[in-house]
Amino acid sequence: MDKIRKFNIKIFIVLTTCFFFISSCGIYKSGSSSRDTPTSGMERAKKNVSEGRGISIGNVLKRGKTSYEFSTSNPLWRASLDVLDFMPLSTVDYSGGLIITDWYSDNRDKNEPIKITVRFLSNEVRSDSITVMVHKKKCTNQNNCSTQLLDSKIKEELIRTILARAATIEKKSKQKK
Repeated sequence: MDKIRKFNIKIFIVLTTCFFFISSCGIYKSGSSSRDTPTSGMERAKKNVSEGRGISIGNVLKRGKTSYEFSTSNPLWRASLDVLDFMPLSTVDYSGGLIITDWYSDNRDKNEPIKITVRFLSNEVRSDSITVMVHKKKCTNQNNCSTQLLDSKIKEELIRTILARAATIEKKSKQKK
């Protein structure tokens, strides 16, 4: 008896689901004609959204009710990625304002790789808008490594290079407008 009951429940669920999908397609809608349906896919999508029969993700971003600024329009972000493009990146989070590279070493210092963290404090191109941290790992053998935060020329050079590149990007974008 339980097997028959389970089978009937499964059939009921399948039929209900099929009915839901068929009825949501609009085949039971009266007054609908193929002449009213646009041939272009974009026009059909717009018509469906306007009639409440679909969703649109693009309208959410275009409403302008948020202060979201896309990362390509942020010169500091773009400049930082340009400057750090030679290093492998482990974390890139625009919404959190953070870029963290993976450990990197050139051919000279294989036992002393560095890791760079860039934190964005503002979208403005100013020296106090970003924080750069450089970590250095010293390994005496494969299992014995220590890390330290460096306050060195690398940090200052990175800040200077990022700001210079960001200023150039910002200037070019203003000239285009």
